[in-house]
Amino acid sequence: MIHNAFLTPPRPDGWTVDDVLALPEEQTLLHRTDLVDGVLLVSPWPGLEHQRLLGKLQFALGLALPGGTELLPGVNVRLEGQRLMVPDLVILNRPGADTVAYAASDVLLAAEIVSPSTKVQDRILKRAIYAEALIPFYLLVEPQEPVGATLFELQGGEYELIAKSENGELHLTRPFEATLRL
Repeated sequence: MIHNAFLTPPRPDGWTVDDVLALPEEQTLLHRTDLVDGVLLVSPWPGLEHQRLLGKLQFALGLALPGGTELLPGVNVRLEGQRLMVPDLVILNRPGADTVAYAASDVLLAAEIVSPSTKVQDRILKRAIYAEALIPFYLLVEPQEPVGATLFELQGGEYELIAKSENGELHLTRPFEATLRL
């Protein structure tokens, strides 16, 4: 059962990052909760195919990670204002930090795997929000057959495409060298 807190903001001016981080665990186990300018974006946790693809990404990227970085799935990333996002995967440039929410400045790369319920958010909204937060790289993975992946790099305040997969393989030269077989 979802508590009424998801339906009614606790304050007339909307939700805050602290409100979201203080939600009881039983409310956040069933849904992924992002916050954009005081508005909750609640989506179901991803299905099995999404999780399998996430596992492949973690394995491929994990083998190539340079020193001074760390890869974590599904962590809170605190952005400017009342914004809190939960990317499918992040690569942090501040390994070993013990926090409930990482700062956007700690994130080298944010990755999203497109789900039927999050298509518009992943392709447009999150891409714009991560660029505004100055996250250097954004990886967007489309789980059709063959799996498609696109890596964007922040240039002049906007993401520019720098690598696109072919036949389910993505070759990265930045932010580090890696080959992702998806």
